[in-house]
Amino acid sequence: MEKAVVLRVNGRLNIPLREIELTYSRSGGPGGQNVNKVASKATLRFNLRSSPSIPEAARQRALAKLAPRLTGEGDVVLSSGLYRDQPRNREAVLERLRQLLAAAVAVPKKRVATAPSAAARERRLTDKKARARLKRDRAARASAE
Repeated sequence: MEKAVVLRVNGRLNIPLREIELTYSRSGGPGGQNVNKVASKATLRFNLRSSPSIPEAARQRALAKLAPRLTGEGDVVLSSGLYRDQPRNREAVLERLRQLLAAAVAVPKKRVATAPSAAARERRLTDKKARARLKRDRAARASAE
């Protein structure tokens, strides 16, 4: 099986894996004695601010949306120690980065202003008059008693 050399974020955005720094360390969680011997936790570092693979407009959207998650240098840092083996944690952390970037670079849809239909306006006014009549009758009954 050949390893992918790019991370496909969406149809137009691919990030070469050489821009992503992956490190491994010992992970907590299940695994017994294995935890003390194997570096299975994957930590990913990707510099969003200086990546040449991301178009400028998409970079600005991503920087704005991911601002709380970025380091001072503009790095996104993610880690995964969910699995007991390194390859699965590597895939999990790459998938998290893919999802994060896909959501961050997505162009928000333009809001189309709509007006209520004539029937909807008529229903609203009819309901409003009925409610006013109910309250007026209630007040008249209370003052008569």
